[in-house]
Amino acid sequence: MTERVVVTGVGLVTPLGTGTEQTWENLLAGKPGIGRITHFDAEAAGMACTIAGEVRDFDVSAYVNRKDARKMDTFIHYGVAAAQMALEQSGFEITEENATRVGVGIGSGIGGMPSIERTMRAYEKGGARKISPFFIPMTIINMVSGWVSMLTGAKGPNVATVTACATGTHAIGDAFEMIARGEADAMLAGGTEACICELAVGGFSAARALSTRNDEPEKASRPWDTGRDGFVMGEGAGVLMLESLESAQKRGAHILAEVVGYGMSADAYHMTTPAPEGEGGSRCMKAALDRAKLNPEDVDYINAHGTSTPAGDICETQGIQTAFGNHASKLMVSSTKSMTGHLLGAAGGIEAAFSVLAVHHGAVPPTINLDDQDPLCTLDYVANMARDVAIDVAISNSFGFGGTNASVVVRKFH
Repeated sequence: MTERVVVTGVGLVTPLGTGTEQTWENLLAGKPGIGRITHFDAEAAGMACTIAGEVRDFDVSAYVNRKDARKMDTFIHYGVAAAQMALEQSGFEITEENATRVGVGIGSGIGGMPSIERTMRAYEKGGARKISPFFIPMTIINMVSGWVSMLTGAKGPNVATVTACATGTHAIGDAFEMIARGEADAMLAGGTEACICELAVGGFSAARALSTRNDEPEKASRPWDTGRDGFVMGEGAGVLMLESLESAQKRGAHILAEVVGYGMSADAYHMTTPAPEGEGGSRCMKAALDRAKLNPEDVDYINAHGTSTPAGDICETQGIQTAFGNHASKLMVSSTKSMTGHLLGAAGGIEAAFSVLAVHHGAVPPTINLDDQDPLCTLDYVANMARDVAIDVAISNSFGFGGTNASVVVRKFH
């Protein structure tokens, strides 16, 4: 018997705010969270891109004591905070009796690169004695799940997915399958990222992947617009509390939405460029719908990968057209990256959360900065204004370097 899986909690740390309520409010208002990089002097470093979606006004001491916080890279701070928010909203109490049935699956695309960068500089100046004994555990990706389990007492499956920009979606999909198979009753799942540092920004800039609209940071992320010139990096975390329906109903939990499908695919094509006509993404969406036992016409909204890159936006549009056929023109499709920037490994976490909230609240967030729609991008991208509209089924897409694709399907709980 396959267990039904529901969402009972959401935790968000984003460039739009710390906390789900603030982030969602700013998202629907079309407020951009992108500005000048403050984590380092990007201009002095000679970066082609000097803008990003940074998390502001975040106080780690609200979630972790300062002694433990010093043992963690910032991506762990964000992941722990989002997980605690999701757990608190769910009202789920982890006890000695149920701890082994509660798991954690939170991933990151890059992990502790800022700490690696700082440690290398310290080593070059002062030698091996300047390397912190916490250096390795503060930078490796699985430590975010490890810390969440230690802080909450969750003793079930403990994993960390790493699939570049598809990480958060794969983490949520894998957790959904674990619960569906009966391997856990609840999972805290999602993605986290905090790599706005010289190495990461420099690396993406060298690959010519980033927008250089430095004089207008709030307008730089513009998916499907003819003026798009690359993505804008973001940071933060998105975590869902997934739970078996039986567990949620037994304790009278407030259910936000149901997760009903999950799809994966590989392009087998190129390191960074999507397959022609979005062929891999199309198969991924079809696989997710098959798992959900839904037809294309059942879907109302897609939270797209929509990174604001010239090739990627066209390929995703073509993939949606292939997967949905005639129904594609009736879909609402938006890219919330137009406001948050691209959170890399955390993107799928926050965007799955946005999809859950869209279904729960009956509201579709907009794609901002869509002033001159690319004639090759022909769908309804919910340009510039949110819509209040009932949504029964939504899909969240994430596609990563290496040609790895993930889609999750959420629907209104009936």
